[in-house]
Amino acid sequence: MVQPLLEWFHSLYAATFANTHCWAFLAAMPFIAAGFAGIVFPALPGTILIAGGFLVYGLITGFDSLSVWFFVGQGVLICLGYAVDLLATAWGVRKFGGSKAAAWGAALGSLMVFVIGPLGILVGPLLGAIVGELIMGEQLKQALHSGIGSFLGFIGGVAAKLLIAGIMVAWFVFQIM
Repeated sequence: MVQPLLEWFHSLYAATFANTHCWAFLAAMPFIAAGFAGIVFPALPGTILIAGGFLVYGLITGFDSLSVWFFVGQGVLICLGYAVDLLATAWGVRKFGGSKAAAWGAALGSLMVFVIGPLGILVGPLLGAIVGELIMGEQLKQALHSGIGSFLGFIGGVAAKLLIAGIMVAWFVFQIM
């Protein structure tokens, strides 16, 4: 009766606690979670944190399941994420008829996250686009229209970056399985 129970505990130990891959995965998870938080609240470099988690996993396991090409591909996805980040808000402003000043205002307004916290990432681009249009002499209606476009562009950018991060993590899980 006791022997099968001891064998079961030993196999559980061997499969988890003695397995460096298990520990490496647990060590990578906070980076991945913080990366997803950074996508929604851009004060953190989201995709870079996710890749940092992959790097931690690789360092612990000796890179036995993560190749150079895996990290090159992750780098491409990180660059794609930043390109989406830069272009989405500007695209939203332009799609709603905003000027270059509104697009710049939205980009600069996103820095309000450092002044008023997470609310700044939602309010900043909206107010920045509105102020940019008003400085250029546009009517309040057009300025509000541009502000709404910047907000929708931001939301679209977050959705696209979440998709990119999901691809990054799925590729990681596929590699380590």
